[in-house]
This record gives sequence, structure tokens and C-alpha cells, in this order.
Amino acid sequence: MFDQVVFAGGGNRCWWQAGFWNVVSARFDLKPRLISGISAGAATACMLFTRDSKWVMNYYQDALRHNKKNVYWGNLIARGKPIFPHYKIYRQALLDIYGEPFEMLQRAPEIRVGISHLPRWLGARSGVMTALIAYNIEKHIRKTLHPTLGRQIGFHREFIRVQDCPSVEHLADLMLQSSCTPPFTPVLRRDGKPVLDGGMVDNVPVDGLDDTPGMVLVLVTRRYPRPQMFVINHELQHRLYVQPSSKVPISSWDYTSPQQMQHAYDLGRRDGDAFIERAPDFIASTLAH
Repeated sequence: MFDQVVFAGGGNRCWWQAGFWNVVSARFDLKPRLISGISAGAATACMLFTRDSKWVMNYYQDALRHNKKNVYWGNLIARGKPIFPHYKIYRQALLDIYGEPFEMLQRAPEIRVGISHLPRWLGARSGVMTALIAYNIEKHIRKTLHPTLGRQIGFHREFIRVQDCPSVEHLADLMLQSSCTPPFTPVLRRDGKPVLDGGMVDNVPVDGLDDTPGMVLVLVTRRYPRPQMFVINHELQHRLYVQPSSKVPISSWDYTSPQQMQHAYDLGRRDGDAFIERAPDFIASTLAH
């Protein structure tokens, strides 16, 4: 039904994608050839081909049960202790979740993970500040589906294949680089160069697709001023975008409310059920025109 799929970023909001996928794939037997993802969207894509979503949700319930804050200001004067707990927790989660079933990813669809590179004229710190300003202008003021400001400034994206990661440690590094969002994470480097969250260029990584004609499913995690389901044609590709029917009830970097993951997942399942009812006629109408 869909030759290629896009998993947008969104941190914890990507549980919506997991719920949607598990319902829709059971009905339509989704078997994409290629997946383009960034940040937690890429991590979710890997999860769907290695672990049961409920297992992972239970893992986070346990991993986060003692974490009561998203910011530990008292650690400003505590040597060796992070102010933000996210990096350490997330890295260990990636290792634990993907470690045992790591080889299964070789049999999964090709998964391309986007990371953002800084303009040459910016250093690491100035690049982070510039990227965050541009990102928030696009998110809160322009509210554009595919932002352009980051590219205009000079940020550019690179995609790395999950299947080229030789170990789970390399995979965890790639996922963290694609999710690099200071101050929740430190500034990370790839091949000695600073990189940032792939969403700093565009949170919906359609540029990771190849140009093969056909239907593409694009799963976003944020509400845009558009219909819940809409098509954008790109040459001979019909890109079917699906967004949540309501705001996903969890914040991207909230590590204090793992119970909200279930609510995000359940919203995805409900939207998946609605998609099953609407999609065949919607797609037929799109192709007819």
C-alpha cells in the first residue's frame, strides 16, 4: 500500500505514531521498502521492527519511576551530576531496547536517520542558539509544515542508514545525534563535527525519501492548520500526510509522566481505526485525480 514511510520527530509525541502503526499495519499489512525518520520518529520506526510497543512502554515506566523532575537545578553546584537527566536515561534506554533484538534491524526496511549539520561560519554554541531561534520561529510563528529558515541560514541535513550501524552502541549514538537538542542533551559530534536534532532543518523528513513513484505515508506528530489527512504530490509521488486528530497529550521531553505515553499511544490507535475506514476511498479519489 505504501512503498515508503516518513516518521516525523516529536520526542514522546511519537508514541502516537506507534499506536497508529500497530493498528493500521495489522489491517493493511504495511511492508514499506524504505523509512525516513528523525529523532524519536526514527527511534520509533526501529522499535516497531524489533520490540512490542507494550514492552517498551513498560520499560519506560520502570526506568522513569524514580525520576521526579525534568530539571535538577541543585546540580548546578554538584560536580559530575547533570542538570537535565534526559541524555543518560535515553542512551541507556536505547541500549536496552535495541540490544537484544539488534540483528532484527537487518531484516527491517531500510531506515534512514536524519541529522542536522551546522553552517561552517557558526561554532557549536552559536550554532545551537541560531538553530533554536530559527526552529521556534518556524514552529510558533510561521507554523509551516516544511520550514525553510534553517536551510536559508545554512543548516543542512545528512541521512545515515540504520543498517550501516555495526553495533547497538553505534545505533544509540546515531539516535542521540538525530535527537540532539541542548540543553536536554549535550552538543554531540559526528566524525568530529557538531550535529543537532534532524528537526532543526525540517521536522518532517521527506528529503530522506528516494524518488520512486507511488504512495508515501507521512506520519507527523504535531497539529498543523490543515485537514487531518491530506495529499501533497511530488513529481510522481503521492505523499499522504496524517496528523493526530487532537494535540498529543504529552510533552516531547517530559521524563516525569510515563503514564502519558499510554494516552498518546491510545490516541494513535483511535486515529488508526479512523484511517482504516477513510483511507481506501481517500486514496482512490486521490489517484483518480
